[in-house]
Amino acid sequence: MTSPGKTRVAVVFGGRSPEHGISAVSAGSVISALDPDEYEVVPVGITRAGQWVLAGGDPGQLAISERRLPEITAGTGAAVVLPADPTGNGLLVLDPAAGPSALSSVDVVFPVLHGAYGEDGTIQGLLEMAGIPYVGSNVFASAAAMDKEFTKKLCAAEGIPSGPYAVLRAGMTLPDADKDRLGLPVFVKPARAGSSFGISRVTDWDDLDAAVAKAREVDPKVLVEGAIVGREIECGVLEGETGGAPEASVLAEVRVITDHDFYDFEAKYLDDSCEYDIPANLPDRVTAQIRDYACRTFTALDCAGLARVDFFVTPELDVYLNEINTMPGFTPTSMFPRMWAAAGLEYPKLVNRLIRTALHRGTGLH
Repeated sequence: MTSPGKTRVAVVFGGRSPEHGISAVSAGSVISALDPDEYEVVPVGITRAGQWVLAGGDPGQLAISERRLPEITAGTGAAVVLPADPTGNGLLVLDPAAGPSALSSVDVVFPVLHGAYGEDGTIQGLLEMAGIPYVGSNVFASAAAMDKEFTKKLCAAEGIPSGPYAVLRAGMTLPDADKDRLGLPVFVKPARAGSSFGISRVTDWDDLDAAVAKAREVDPKVLVEGAIVGREIECGVLEGETGGAPEASVLAEVRVITDHDFYDFEAKYLDDSCEYDIPANLPDRVTAQIRDYACRTFTALDCAGLARVDFFVTPELDVYLNEINTMPGFTPTSMFPRMWAAAGLEYPKLVNRLIRTALHRGTGLH
């Protein structure tokens, strides 16, 4: 039974994408931030095979240890399912001996899932069917933001610039005309992935095929992007309280200080190889432009709840959109919570605001 006066939050994490482990680390941080006097947490892990299980809620077990990421397995806890039935009681526990039994109804879901089958509109569709409010963007915005091709196209229609790129769908190769247009180096990346999985920096066209093959291990659709020489700047965005205009955080700059070629997975999560400036040291005019672009990107994709929007700033102070993440990392080192903390919204208050925003918004069309 739900404790009287408490909001029941199902924190869902793990999942079928390559970002499984980082999702679990993010979830551990979110669970730690939830006030036990206000919230009752139901930790739900999803294995790499897609099975849902009642997971342990100990944040210490959901942390990076000796460069190893946590893993959700079928033996973690009892199997659960979420029926797509708005008249039901939410999660059902599957007991092979006694059959299915209902948990107390869940008030809201915090899907701390990164990448495919979590950040791309799939679980959002399930939660809409089930009629359960959830943190973050809806089906369309999640899918559009996950696909870097359509992010760029929608934002271009709003006058938000991005760098030159080409899209390689399954079976396609990069034409010579695009090689001439993009120049070297280029970055080759899966169109629908995050945490820098499958990304390569190519400085010789002879290495392109191998880079495309690596990216296609994650996604058959691949982007080849012309390199933009400049600084990497990030901005957090929150849905306005009670449906107001989106709000932008202070900015952060990421600087890779060791021998990584770019801000890759190891640099982000496993190595002490980055420095961060929060707030980023930029002219006021450029800071204002990036914060404006971030909010306009959020609106252009019809996002809700939260997002992190990433940009490049050239030596000439031109600003280009890189990408948007509708469920950015919530690990202790993640930029999204750190930027909002620098803006005066500490981690527990940030998580509380996201849950309250989701409950206010509910499900269905808005």
